[in-house]
Amino acid sequence: HNTLLGLARGASVSIKRALVLGATGQLGRACLSGAPETVAVQGLSRQQCDVTDDAALARAIKEADPHVVINAAAYTAVDAAEDEPLQAESANAEAPALLSALCAQRGARLVHVSTDFVFGGQAHAPYAPEANPEPLGVYGASKWRGEQAVSASGANHAIVRTSWVYGPGGRNFVLTMLRLMREQGTVRVVNDQIGSPTSTQGLAAVCWALALRDDVDGIFHWSDAGAISWYDFACGIRDEAIAVGLLTTPATVEPIGTQDFPTKARRPAFSVLDSRATCATLGVAQRPWRDALRDMLCAQQAIEEAA
Repeated sequence: HNTLLGLARGASVSIKRALVLGATGQLGRACLSGAPETVAVQGLSRQQCDVTDDAALARAIKEADPHVVINAAAYTAVDAAEDEPLQAESANAEAPALLSALCAQRGARLVHVSTDFVFGGQAHAPYAPEANPEPLGVYGASKWRGEQAVSASGANHAIVRTSWVYGPGGRNFVLTMLRLMREQGTVRVVNDQIGSPTSTQGLAAVCWALALRDDVDGIFHWSDAGAISWYDFACGIRDEAIAVGLLTTPATVEPIGTQDFPTKARRPAFSVLDSRATCATLGVAQRPWRDALRDMLCAQQAIEEAA
């Protein structure tokens, strides 16, 4: 992470105006707290700028007059999207289309965050950025259309696909598991969906590094290192939470199949992203997922102790 932040800090000497949309989400908060010294950053929450409100979005871009925009705003409720396709489409496809057009008009660089859910999960090796998207549900399809709009906009841009994102103080798998382990002592977790966790801290650093590199564009993949199941992730959460003192008694983690945990939206069975090109372009290395998880749990412990 320090390498990434150093890279972002060293990428430019002049102070740039930066705008983070979705600033109160878990990635938005990490982008604000991890902003390099070479940017004057402003964050707008959904309340301050609802990206699905065309007039509000246009006004926000005009008033901020940013050199770079990080779009961390999205509709991310995967199952709810099946019942609310218009809301998902509005936030994930139509808003990025307008945002990238506004950035193109002003000559601003856009870093747009996307997802592993654009893929169908049939692969047996990590997905390269140029792999063919085959989304399984409304959420993934809406994000894929957003990517296409950004790519076609003429804006100077980078699209960052990521997976299994989590950070302290948000709503995510890590904190859900922690809560259930404390309350119930036993959790049942699917062991036949394979992917890679991504800490918001490292993801934010990559977003900033790309934001300040306007000589590179296109699609970039980023996650922490490791291909694991949700069951493996849950076991790691339990073990690391015990190590840092967030759990006092070891919870039982039971592996189950996807068929034993039906959800409204289909999930890709395999969605590991190939981040090698991103590492090469930015001169960075992925962190092992357990190391990143341990750091996040330490941050979470500090939040809980302060509460």
